[in-house]
Amino acid sequence: MDITGSVALVTGANRGIGRRFVDELLARGAAKVYAAARRPETVEVTDPRIEPLRLDLLDAGSVAEAAAGAGDTALLVNNAGVATRAGLVTGDMDAIRLEIDTHFFGTLGVIRAFAPVLAANGGGAVVNVLSALSWFAHDGAGAYSAAKAAEWNMTNGVRLELAGQGTLVQGVHLGSADTDMMAGYDVPKIDPADVARAALDGVRTGAIEVLVDDVSRHVKAALAGDPAAFYAGLSAA
Repeated sequence: MDITGSVALVTGANRGIGRRFVDELLARGAAKVYAAARRPETVEVTDPRIEPLRLDLLDAGSVAEAAAGAGDTALLVNNAGVATRAGLVTGDMDAIRLEIDTHFFGTLGVIRAFAPVLAANGGGAVVNVLSALSWFAHDGAGAYSAAKAAEWNMTNGVRLELAGQGTLVQGVHLGSADTDMMAGYDVPKIDPADVARAALDGVRTGAIEVLVDDVSRHVKAALAGDPAAFYAGLSAA
């Protein structure tokens, strides 16, 4: 897919990785970028091609309204998310449900709403921003890991179902990016702009999976090995 002259929509576009997607799309010649957020007034409009749009993943009405109002969208970037840091055994169940509702059901709801839009505009592409935590669990992020694992395989399922209409469905995996969501974690972090660049490079080449950093590549490679060895190494690190 050629970004030049295209129309894109990015969820969670008011900050972090979402904002970097907006900037990178504009730099690559997008004709318009719908910058979607729960509070569109928080979107900084630095270019006339940016159009703030209200979209709340947990509000089906707002998702339907966004799809109706952004009918020229050809590239959908599902970036919006939440991190409650809830554990699975003793964590708050409402927080765990919020993770699943946001990353799985919320993202799926957006895809379902925009699938006919993408079909009408030639197929286009869907980019789901996932995580290396799609493939392993980490103490302190149990709910997030489970939600991202569900979103990852949902991405695989949606890819098969949308192949017939010519829609590329891409999953993007990374370790940690320097965003507000990761502010409390003392771990190496990549520039969020690197996520947008790698993902859009993948859209251009038709890649269904993008591993942005060494962390995601290491975890993906370890999946074929003994999980006991992987978790032992994780504990030591």
